[in-house]
Amino acid sequence: MRARYGVPLGITAAGAAGLLYAAGFEARSFRLRRVTIPVLPTGMRPLRVLHVSDIHMVSGQRKKQRWLRALAGLRPDFVINTGDNLSDPEGIPEVLDALGPLMELPGAYVFGSNDYYGPKLRNPARYLFEKAQGRYGLNGNPPAVGAIHNPWQKLRDGFDEAGWLNLTNTRGVLKAAGVSVELTGVDDPHIKRDRYEQVAGGPSGAGDFAMGVVHAPYLRSLDAFTADGYPLVLAGHTHGGQLCLPFYGAFVTNCDLDTERVKGLSTHTAEGRTAYMHVSAGCGTNRYTPVRFACPPEASLLTLVGRE
Repeated sequence: MRARYGVPLGITAAGAAGLLYAAGFEARSFRLRRVTIPVLPTGMRPLRVLHVSDIHMVSGQRKKQRWLRALAGLRPDFVINTGDNLSDPEGIPEVLDALGPLMELPGAYVFGSNDYYGPKLRNPARYLFEKAQGRYGLNGNPPAVGAIHNPWQKLRDGFDEAGWLNLTNTRGVLKAAGVSVELTGVDDPHIKRDRYEQVAGGPSGAGDFAMGVVHAPYLRSLDAFTADGYPLVLAGHTHGGQLCLPFYGAFVTNCDLDTERVKGLSTHTAEGRTAYMHVSAGCGTNRYTPVRFACPPEASLLTLVGRE
């Protein structure tokens, strides 16, 4: 009897232990990624940028809220939020409360699909099927039926009242630490709300430094920002793969970006130009898949320094 059932029971036990770890520990094991990026004009003082993304707040997530509030103690020069703040239509007050100390600093934001629409239960294996077919979000898939519409306007108003720049298919200039930073953003390509043609043309020269901001790092957005001469692009969306294999990495990115660049710092080349790109693995998950494995939740403190 032991010989027949020992292996299956062992596999079941290992799977249960892995699930318990992924949901009970790693998904709440918040980390800070520190990265230095040589993108500033020569002679310009370093800038410290806090990059937060994919909070996916659900009401009652007290540990995440405390951790987000504590990030203000890093005293970055400014904050960039690359969207997907919600995974609960009722979570807006808690997002604004958790980000309250950071909203006392200069900042800017774009939204992701989960800011506009509530999450739905779906089979995680669909991400693999869609990757094989080259279909992601509304890029090849039909619109969702019965989508839950979040009251995202309240989130926008909260950020705007704090003075953060709304970069939804527009440009803006942020002043921080005596420096003017020109920011150009697009709405979420994952649901085809991006309108790069409205901001095309590259940096205007209105700032001492320029960068692009987008939620989902689709290649069309990265190509456009890079070809237009932006030296740095910030994005989120991928969750770093969320469920990864140690010593292998991510299986999916949930967009057409390759898995080798699913999180952290990398470069992108288009039309003979190269830009740095930083993709945040985010600090949350969809409320229906509250697990992470070999991919802890994170925020990133980026130190921008002079070009080498």
